[in-house]
Amino acid sequence: MTWLVLAGGLSHERDVSLRSGRRCADALRHAGHEVDVADADSSLLARLSETSYDAVLIALHGGAGEDGALRQVLDLVEVPYVGSLPDACRLAWDKPAAKAALTRAGLRTPVSVTLPHASFRELGATAVLDRIVDHLGLPLMVKPARGGSALGATAVDKADELPPAMVQCFSYGEDALVERLVTGTEVAVTVLAGEDGPRALPAVEIVPVSGVYDYAARYTAGHTEFFTPARLSSSVAEGVAQIAVAAHEALGLRDLSRVDLIVDSDGVAELLEVNVSPGMTETSLLPMAVEAEGLELGAVLAELLERAATR
Repeated sequence: MTWLVLAGGLSHERDVSLRSGRRCADALRHAGHEVDVADADSSLLARLSETSYDAVLIALHGGAGEDGALRQVLDLVEVPYVGSLPDACRLAWDKPAAKAALTRAGLRTPVSVTLPHASFRELGATAVLDRIVDHLGLPLMVKPARGGSALGATAVDKADELPPAMVQCFSYGEDALVERLVTGTEVAVTVLAGEDGPRALPAVEIVPVSGVYDYAARYTAGHTEFFTPARLSSSVAEGVAQIAVAAHEALGLRDLSRVDLIVDSDGVAELLEVNVSPGMTETSLLPMAVEAEGLELGAVLAELLERAATR
């Protein structure tokens, strides 16, 4: 079988996607598979019509890989791919909509407010932000309602830090999600498809040197310390695994996802967000979880591609 890895795209996360694509392709080749790598550009459809790929692995991040549009095009040209269907991707990509769906499923997420740029401007920034602080309290986390890799995200400890955080956030999108900042142990749980349904891999604990898991901490070696499995009690570890699978199912996802959570000092987990196209770089969390489970990344990816090819 011949696989195609899609990497690159035109989102803010292009560089990360290229690194993810290279790692996926190298892992598949190391496992003995034939694989090509291509960008998601104007030549893609011609390439798909000229070459018969058995399935596609999407290593695109940001809107290019996560908003469902590319997957819908792949459905139109009847090329199978690893990952969730377009509608589920659109739901997970829109953080406020995903939070609402997760809350309806009985899962805990931080209290939040979603503010479009137009409302921020038209209603008066100072008055709106004062009400947000009154309602949510401090500290806060400000992040784009659609986006990844912590781009445009800022932790706010004081009220006077909120306006510049909002400006920074709006440079990455039209809507800002302002959440009550939850402190504790930050963990990420990978969910993979299995013969008996989705299963959670060991949680990865994230300890950024700076205290903030921002873009640099995510993709610069040495900026973050990781513990796999996470340093959680067995009962809490089991609990976050169950939450991750429940979130995966509540959003209607398939094949793989990464669920980000914070566990407070009482062992209570708050669900932050769910990613349908997790990073695959040298510092990414999914490959760490795969290794902690005693698996080879290339074998895992090949199994997902074979599953996609036979759907």
